[in-house]
Amino acid sequence: MTDALNELVALLGLEEIEENLFRGRSQDLGLPQLFGGQVLGQALSAASQTVDSVRQVHSLHGYFLRPGNPHRPVVYQVDAVRDGGSFTTRRVTAIQKGRPIFFCSASFHGMEQSMAHQISMPDVALPEDLSKAPRANLERFPGHPIEFLHLGDEAEPGQPARKRLWFRLTGELPENPALHRYLLAYSSDFNLLTTALVPHGIRFRDPRLQIASLDHAIWFHHDVKINDWLLYDMDSPWAGGARGMARGSIFDRSGRLVASTAQEGLTRLRSK
Repeated sequence: MTDALNELVALLGLEEIEENLFRGRSQDLGLPQLFGGQVLGQALSAASQTVDSVRQVHSLHGYFLRPGNPHRPVVYQVDAVRDGGSFTTRRVTAIQKGRPIFFCSASFHGMEQSMAHQISMPDVALPEDLSKAPRANLERFPGHPIEFLHLGDEAEPGQPARKRLWFRLTGELPENPALHRYLLAYSSDFNLLTTALVPHGIRFRDPRLQIASLDHAIWFHHDVKINDWLLYDMDSPWAGGARGMARGSIFDRSGRLVASTAQEGLTRLRSK
């Protein structure tokens, strides 16, 4: 495991300070507030540590209440709402300086055989072919294990409200399905909301833009290997009233739909 990936795994590991009470370190990604993916991943980690490993999370629905401080730890309080015959439900509140900054509900379910179907993965170039292209649009963050391979330029006004990219965390990880789901929740917050900016030709770093996640939902359909390339197919069906909405489908390289996401956020364009 690389040092950067090891640090990210430790970030989501959490410290149990009391029954159903956990504390997590914070990560500064150079944003004006705490990265929402960190809170998603840590909240899911906290909830999962109170559930039998036979049941894996299948959905998480969260609301961002206040901007978090990336220089302070976060405390996670888990409420054991229900332990049913088939499903387990947990509610998690993330707290900084005595005030909730995020809360979510997470539902867990054991494996069952049933009817099944899924949408098809878009017909796109594989990451190996993209990375060899002369103008490969590979994005990395210094000191961070995540990589993105973008399919196309997203900064031209008038384009459809869509993004497609491959992403992965580089390095070796243990075969722990719960860990890979925490890391997928963490990673799913990258790029999703900014899909609502694409048809307007606005970049994430535009100084006029005020952007923040309001809510985030993720549905886990299969176990996933987050350190292998995953395709994130995102679209934004609507934006208005200083808010934007985006949806995402995450496929593994075999074309299996492993997760679905949805998010609404503040997308306010201020005057100069």
